[in-house]
Amino acid sequence: MTAKSNAIKEQSWQIGNSGLDYSMPGVPNHRGGLHPLTIIRREIDEVFLSMGFEIAEGPDIEDEFHNFDALNTPADHPSRNLADTFYMEGGKLLRTQTSTVQIRVMESFKPPIRIISPGRCYRNDKPDPSHSPVFHQVEALVVDKGISMSDLKDTLQSFVAIMFGGRVRSRIRPHFFPFTEPSAEMDISCVVCGGSGCRVCKQSGWLEMGGAGMVDPNVFDTLGIDSELYTGFAFGLGIERIAMLKYNIPDMRILFENDLRMLRQFRGEGQ
Repeated sequence: MTAKSNAIKEQSWQIGNSGLDYSMPGVPNHRGGLHPLTIIRREIDEVFLSMGFEIAEGPDIEDEFHNFDALNTPADHPSRNLADTFYMEGGKLLRTQTSTVQIRVMESFKPPIRIISPGRCYRNDKPDPSHSPVFHQVEALVVDKGISMSDLKDTLQSFVAIMFGGRVRSRIRPHFFPFTEPSAEMDISCVVCGGSGCRVCKQSGWLEMGGAGMVDPNVFDTLGIDSELYTGFAFGLGIERIAMLKYNIPDMRILFENDLRMLRQFRGEGQ
């Protein structure tokens, strides 16, 4: 008992002479928060789940068949070059788009199909305000009897209205992609100026959102789906792009710098 008392006295003497006031309350830990890309990813998932879509995922490391061949991409297409795609040993590569998941789903399941495939993608891009070698996409695929461009347009317009609010308008305009025919680009009215024209939209009043179109019959034929019986649409949207528009972030690189001054602004969102 005496030894214990002496030990306590010795410890108290050391504490008292350390210069620290142990009666002061501790410093509370700050509450963390979700990254803005995680917040947007979850919001996108919820929007499409509410529209009857299912979520499908696939590997980041792919082969040329799923990344290019099955998507009707010709052998001389620029996207196959080393300047655009990260190739690995053994004929593997880092997927350049999550359309690869669509191919895997159509290989494994018969129509009707209604899925989104969110995930990380990789392209040999130099980082700048609108590009990154690593980025995130969400792609959608619907395959069934009687699917038309009007279904695609309605789905995109519904997504924009839920994600950005009823005041934001959307449009589709002709474009070209190897795996869709006809193909289109989707734009939304500028979320900064409301469509009147500003620096962000380059005075056009519109902002590009992503590619879309009806699935090319060649894709169905490659995967053993009867293109005379089934039709479908697909589209792809950049998650970084949506986050930048929704939160008015001017530079994509800000999303990857992990600057606490920026991240603290999202504390409590999406919880």
